Amino acid sequence: MLSEQIYDQVRAAIMRGEVEPGQALKPQELAARYEVSLAVVREALVRLAGEGLAERLTNRGFAVPALADRRWQEIVEARQTVEPAMLRLSVVRGDLEWETRVRAAGHRLARTPMYVPDEGSYYSAAWAEAHRLFHRTLLDGCGNAVLLENFDRMWAASELARRWTVHPAYRLPVEDVLAQHEELERAALGRDPEVAAGLLTDHLGATAALLAGAEPAGE
Repeated sequence: MLSEQIYDQVRAAIMRGEVEPGQALKPQELAARYEVSLAVVREALVRLAGEGLAERLTNRGFAVPALADRRWQEIVEARQTVEPAMLRLSVVRGDLEWETRVRAAGHRLARTPMYVPDEGSYYSAAWAEAHRLFHRTLLDGCGNAVLLENFDRMWAASELARRWTVHPAYRLPVEDVLAQHEELERAALGRDPEVAAGLLTDHLGATAALLAGAEPAGE
């Protein structure tokens, strides 16, 4: 489907940092660039806005959300409220298959390079996907499709904000990032819901702290 292709291309451009925070996403320019109709471009932009990767401006089209937008702090707050509760459910409800998938996702995350020279200063695409899969797997033991759908939407928006914190001045050391995820895995598989939930809350708070003082990675 044409609108799906345009959505994928614009989304990739935003996630790669080719469009800076606060920069306009002009439907006319995008339509000309991709040689498609305005209707196709608008459909893709509306979908991106629904995911938090673009914002709709009154009478002014669309733009990439600004880094200073309070929404990023609100997204982290929402994740800190919802995801620890989901993890508690996963720890209680998760079966042996869930445990196996968590171990596999943790191993994949630990063995995937966070940074690849050919991909610039951003997290590598492979690590970003391994990171998403690890967190998604931790939580999908909860067995609640509505909560998992909300997680998917919040993750997409927060992933964009996280990529803005990869400037060397704001990066957490790789070993610290790995240690946080290993702790989460141990607590979840150790069937300690409160410890696991507390670790996840702290882990999510680290992103909020970085965003509070970060500048876009391209600056």
